[in-house]
Amino acid sequence: MSYLYFPGCSLRSTGRPYEESILAVFKKLDIPLKELEDWNCCGATAYVSIDENSAFTLAARNLAIAERMQTEGKPAQDLMAPCSACYLVLEKTQHYVKADEGVRKEVGDALHRGGFDYKGTTRVRHPLDVLVNDIGLDRIAKAVVRPMKGINVACYYGCQVVRPFETFDHAAYPTTMDRLVTALGAKTVDWPLKTRCCGGSLTGTIQEAGLRLNRVLLKEATKRGADIILTCCPLCQHNLECYQKRINRRFGESLNIPVAYFTQFVGLALGIPPRELGIQRMFVPLKLAIPPVKEEHAHA
Repeated sequence: MSYLYFPGCSLRSTGRPYEESILAVFKKLDIPLKELEDWNCCGATAYVSIDENSAFTLAARNLAIAERMQTEGKPAQDLMAPCSACYLVLEKTQHYVKADEGVRKEVGDALHRGGFDYKGTTRVRHPLDVLVNDIGLDRIAKAVVRPMKGINVACYYGCQVVRPFETFDHAAYPTTMDRLVTALGAKTVDWPLKTRCCGGSLTGTIQEAGLRLNRVLLKEATKRGADIILTCCPLCQHNLECYQKRINRRFGESLNIPVAYFTQFVGLALGIPPRELGIQRMFVPLKLAIPPVKEEHAHA
């Protein structure tokens, strides 16, 4: 079991702890990842609103590279895309190229001029999907050396990873991350906002609206008794964590809840040192009563 890996732009910049924790967790679980060669920006969700077919072509180039990297005679490797926007754009591109003859021809012609031949055989996967449905919760639970008991977690999926395609979870009320967190020994809080939008880029364009949307999420998670919010989206993580002080000043709140990537939480449970997971990069310090490593693993 191995995967091609598409980091995307965010994981090499503001989402660096996400990549650090993903690589550390998959290494710990002995699951090989091979980075996509010569990958390019997927265009995120903004490019599609400007020039749809050019945006599809940009994303399809990455899919064509993944096909090119497949070893002849061996089962095709899935392409894992951790960033929610990257994951959505790659899936959307596959969907439109397959369903729309006009898009298929224009994208195919553009790729051909660049020396690529896209057949549509690469399967795009999200790390949540891979961890829960391929590696399995039983295997992960057995690898836990630091059970995360006594920690209440609000699992926040954001609005992109399960919408609109519902590839591996329910669009309105996903549970994949919740089940993963439970397998680590923690408790998840039941809250209705796990897929409500954080505002995305509004924090940088119409900040008043962005701050209000983030405030609703942070207040609800706190109200539900969460000790930490876990997410799988670099933009969601940035918005919910980095704007807390500004939200507090603007609305007279006292919000102070850590917002981490779900892979950082998994890594802690597996006994990976915090610095290898990028914990030190958090703006809101992770001041949780994290249990020690179980005695039988302490000196392993």
